[in-house]
Amino acid sequence: MDRVDPPRTFWSRLVPRGSHLLAFAVLVASLLLVAATWRSAREREMRAAEQEFVADTDEIIEVLRQRLAQYELMTRGGVSLFASVARPTPRQWQAYAEGMGVADGYPALLGLGFTGYVPNARLPDLQIEWRDSGYGMLNIRPRGMRAEYAPILYLEPRRPENVAAIGFDMYSEAQRRAAMTAALDTGRPQITAPVQLVQDGPTRRTSVMLYLPIYRAGDQPASVAARRESVQGWIYAPFHVRDFVESVLGERLVRTHMRIVDVTGGAARPLYDGGVRVEDPAFSRQVDVDAYGRRWRFEFTSLPVANAVPGLHTLQGTLTLGLIATLLLYGVAFTLARTGTRARAIAGRLTEEFRRSELRFRAAMQYSAIGKALVDSRDRIVDANPAFARIFGRTQDELEGVPFESLFAFNEGETIARSDGEGVWRAMRQFVRQDGSTRHVHLTYSPVPGNVGQDVSALLQVEDVTERLLAEARVHALNRTLEARVALRTNELMRANQELESFAYSVSHDLRAPLRAIDGFSRILAERYGDRLDDAGRGYLKRVRRAAARMGELIDAMLQLARLSRSTMKPETVDLSRTAVELLEDLQVAEPSRRVETVVQPGLVIEGDAVLVRNLLQNLIGNAWKFTRERDPARIEFGRTPAGEFFVRDNGAGFSQDYVDKLFRPFQRLHTEEHFAGHGIGLATVRRIVERHGGTIRAEGAVGEGATFYFTMPDPNAD
Repeated sequence: MDRVDPPRTFWSRLVPRGSHLLAFAVLVASLLLVAATWRSAREREMRAAEQEFVADTDEIIEVLRQRLAQYELMTRGGVSLFASVARPTPRQWQAYAEGMGVADGYPALLGLGFTGYVPNARLPDLQIEWRDSGYGMLNIRPRGMRAEYAPILYLEPRRPENVAAIGFDMYSEAQRRAAMTAALDTGRPQITAPVQLVQDGPTRRTSVMLYLPIYRAGDQPASVAARRESVQGWIYAPFHVRDFVESVLGERLVRTHMRIVDVTGGAARPLYDGGVRVEDPAFSRQVDVDAYGRRWRFEFTSLPVANAVPGLHTLQGTLTLGLIATLLLYGVAFTLARTGTRARAIAGRLTEEFRRSELRFRAAMQYSAIGKALVDSRDRIVDANPAFARIFGRTQDELEGVPFESLFAFNEGETIARSDGEGVWRAMRQFVRQDGSTRHVHLTYSPVPGNVGQDVSALLQVEDVTERLLAEARVHALNRTLEARVALRTNELMRANQELESFAYSVSHDLRAPLRAIDGFSRILAERYGDRLDDAGRGYLKRVRRAAARMGELIDAMLQLARLSRSTMKPETVDLSRTAVELLEDLQVAEPSRRVETVVQPGLVIEGDAVLVRNLLQNLIGNAWKFTRERDPARIEFGRTPAGEFFVRDNGAGFSQDYVDKLFRPFQRLHTEEHFAGHGIGLATVRRIVERHGGTIRAEGAVGEGATFYFTMPDPNAD
């Protein structure tokens, strides 16, 4: 009877038997191998992408650090200018800024400026000196009495917003003052915490400022007390952080998001937030950097894994091919062969890239105009380019194996110091060539890794700056010559002013004698021989006497104006409201028949010279009283505007606004003597009094509609 096999079930058909068992085992092993290979390749791609991300972020930080170093070099150049010239003129400062290319070469930099250190007692002298030099009035902002000031004096390029910042007291703002004090005490450059620049007005922008102190005559004081005693001011460079980052990095942030935070002292102050922001980045990194006295934290995030690791797309294709090949069984050999081919291709590409990288490095060494040399761990020269050999006057073969430090002549105990930080240092050194000539070079030392098995530890870059130093020396000599010429011309101008003042006094006094003679003889002629003259003759005599009297008044006014500029000021608290009321009462008593409405705002107090301030109000209120003579009723007001300006307003004859520039000039009149008497010196006196107190004055008016005079004075209650 034949044997009948039992029918096979569904599950029994899935279990391989015989030779199929080996194929199934190969299939399972292939699947495991593909999965492991894919996992390993994915981790390798992730590590490579992360290393590239770290390298990109390091490069970004270094580029920003180099640009800050360029800003520092510009400020140090400004310090060198002050060391060669006691105080450069605005034109010299403008020439320096233009020479550095501040306006065109550094778009994020708002300017390069100088702010002076001014004690309270020195401020009036500085304002007078500033005005006498032809720069107009130096208005210190914000107003108020302080022990020390640090006003902006120079700021180039002269854009409107930079010109408007002149006179701003940086010591009045805590963040600026902290950085300036730190720079002063340490003698090193300092960056501020985030500040709001004066140039930006109400627009909120994150900005910082780099300060470098200046000491008198180029001093290098060793102690904090000596530095504070010798301080002259600061060179500073303001810039917007966003413009700074974006102008330096350009398109570097298209694949990265970067955030910069000032974490100095534990407080987080955002400086910059830009780039591509994603919710699920593949990598993130945080780096703390010391930036001129501040602690900046750089926070980087990358694109998502799909975009940050482009090799994963290739791995997905490889996985698919591996699975297909494994499922088809015969694809195992093909997959192995393809994997080997791909590995060889990658190795060949890496070899070619290394060869090209080596060629690029060799070309950069061979054809660079800057001398470059590779040194080993014992500071012996391994390789040098032709420019390096030309600088030292030797051949490349002669330099190979020579200790680098032996090329320079050191004093006893002196060595080329190296930094223990990142390892990069720069220095100026001199050496003597074999032909006897002395050369000056600028050295840059930076550690670089060598190839496997190669003893290379650093790259040295040497730039011959001998000619540049000689040119700078010639420029310094020329500057000293120009300074001597300026001093000579200043002395000549002072002597001319003294002679002119003496001449004015002499003329004023010498004119009185003939005037008294004219007046006296005219009076005698009228008294003794008046009955012999007709009406026309007597009228002529009256005109002569009237002209002589007016000439005497003009001489008195001229002497008064001269004395006003030389008198010593005695600052004290002056009640303007009470003074105005007293003057108006005196005028009303003198002319009781006139109807004049007077309005005086109470409680107006200033700091100033009481005699000069009374003279100021007497002229302004007296003019208002005089020019309202034809009004009934007349109205005179004295008060203060919300903007802080004092004013004297009347409804009198007024004046044309086209001639407002003539009002404050001596002996200039807008009305005839017959209508309103006067000698044209009152408003000139008012202007000098206001300017001596550090204020400004202006006028507004219309013919037949009255006039208003606005002026500013120091406020004792100001911060």
